[in-house]
Amino acid sequence: MALVSRLLCRSRQLYAGQIIWQHDHAMSARSYAKEAAPSNLPPLKGDEMLKSIFYEVKNKFDIALGVLRKEKITIDPDDAAAVSQYAKVIKTIREKANLLSESQRIKYTIEQHTQGIPDARTYLLTLQEIRIKNCLTDDLGAEAMMMEALEKVEKEIKKPLLRSDKKNMALLLTEFDKINKKLGIKKEDLPKYEEQLELKIAKEDLQGLKEEVTEAMESHLKREEFKDEQMVDVKSLDIRNFI
Repeated sequence: MALVSRLLCRSRQLYAGQIIWQHDHAMSARSYAKEAAPSNLPPLKGDEMLKSIFYEVKNKFDIALGVLRKEKITIDPDDAAAVSQYAKVIKTIREKANLLSESQRIKYTIEQHTQGIPDARTYLLTLQEIRIKNCLTDDLGAEAMMMEALEKVEKEIKKPLLRSDKKNMALLLTEFDKINKKLGIKKEDLPKYEEQLELKIAKEDLQGLKEEVTEAMESHLKREEFKDEQMVDVKSLDIRNFI
């Protein structure tokens, strides 16, 4: 079970999805959080809310265990087939537990952090901060091109561009369309980009899991009672045997 716990904690997609779900309930829960009431008093409304959150999280964990009992995962980040299978398993868990995908999580984060931002420049800078915090790279240099496009529009209209200015925002979006065309980015290819992102994250998850499991086994073998045991190849481990 410890190995399974490592996997669930290691999975960036599952962890992020759960955190967002909890965040949606956290503000309400905090508003009711008080010292525990005496047992002779009826339960607080906040207590019921916290209890509901606990059972919901437990239910999602049980769903994950149910999938992991059936699906084979090979801890080998260098094997494309193993990475693909791991990504498939995580996607199954995510869908059955009603958790957000990585792209949905990023979209949610953007919506939360850009709400109320009046101007286009601050909006783009905020997007850059979100990208960096989420360890995403801008290999194509799209951000610089978008800022150049904004500079061009603001120079043309001779004032800062506000997001409420629909007429001039349309000019900026036209420039963005040109950038997407130049970079070969098509809206219909978005599912493909999402799949590539999930595979990238799956590889990172497996790499981290491999390192943690290897470290745990090495620590185990240092104990006197296990000194005669041989190191097991991480790839040979079947997580289903640890549930």
